[in-house]
Amino acid sequence: MLSTPILQFGTSRFLQAHVDLFLSEALARGEALGPVTVVQSSGDPARAARLAALAAPGGYPVRIRGLRAGQEVDEERRVTSVTRTLSTGADMDQLLELVKGDLRIILSNTADAGFRAQPADASTETLPQQQMSYPGKLARLLFARYEAGGARIQVMPTELVQNNGDVLRELVLAASAALPGEFRDWLSTDVLWVNSLVDRIVSEPLEPAGAVAEPYALWAIEDRPGLILPCAHPDVQVVTDLGRVERLKLFILNLGHTWMVSRWLDEGRTGPALVREVLADPARRAALEALYREEVLPGFAAAGEGVAASAYVAETLDRFANPFLDHALADIAQNHSEKLDRRVAAYLAWARAQGDRTAKPRLEAALARREQTA
Repeated sequence: MLSTPILQFGTSRFLQAHVDLFLSEALARGEALGPVTVVQSSGDPARAARLAALAAPGGYPVRIRGLRAGQEVDEERRVTSVTRTLSTGADMDQLLELVKGDLRIILSNTADAGFRAQPADASTETLPQQQMSYPGKLARLLFARYEAGGARIQVMPTELVQNNGDVLRELVLAASAALPGEFRDWLSTDVLWVNSLVDRIVSEPLEPAGAVAEPYALWAIEDRPGLILPCAHPDVQVVTDLGRVERLKLFILNLGHTWMVSRWLDEGRTGPALVREVLADPARRAALEALYREEVLPGFAAAGEGVAASAYVAETLDRFANPFLDHALADIAQNHSEKLDRRVAAYLAWARAQGDRTAKPRLEAALARREQTA
């Protein structure tokens, strides 16, 4: 059987244009752990064409379109890091053999549904079953490695869940309740669960495999003793504190989106309907830049994170202005009240806790208008 040191659960266009692209570029420089086996965990036979295309000899395309440092980017790259594909629905025996072998890292991005517990997870079955959740299947796969005397292994989820490695560990432990206690101990001593945060807008798929993505990308990996990096890449960062990275995304990019929606709602949903159209309007762009300069950056400066925040604002403005991306304000407006709490109210509380006493009339007005219409 072909040996690959990295196993990936998930075939999403995000993974195709993010992790798999990074690994492909690093492999070309001799700076990656090795190629990837990709597993389709849903078992859906309708996706057979995508699976075959992911591992095609010439790779698959990723088109990078957007702005970088204010300059337009429109280029195509080929991803050749995927050397084999499997399906949990048809290839479980091969998957078990792979996990029992010299595998070193398991990656995943299975979306919210993948993490959701299923009744079958509580089964006394020691082999993975298709009706199990991803944590349920992973528990049984790791049990097979444990029984085979397998070496230490690293698990790196990229799902958009805070402390995703710690969360997945708890889900796997819960799904292992009917398995031997010694194995549950092994899950804590011989499996390194790594938290990470990923960021890239992947706007559309290419068929049968591939995607269109923005130039900006980030894979922030929390440093832990014994950490193995899948690859060295400019968009991969090892950080001691994921909270700093999460704050940049939540309180700059996400907050900016929500503030634009607040203005759009105040105007009766008239005016620009796309994020890039807001940025193309000089007065509206100036208002957003003033918001960042006068109300957001002072909070980061008070926390000692001003330099990183200023650079992130510049990148965010490029991302918002991407001429190839139709990001509708109506889509961002979904669950607007909840987003105001998580992005605006939470930022104001955090900034005050850092000692920032500067006035924040625009953000406070957005919260006040929400209260008036509640």
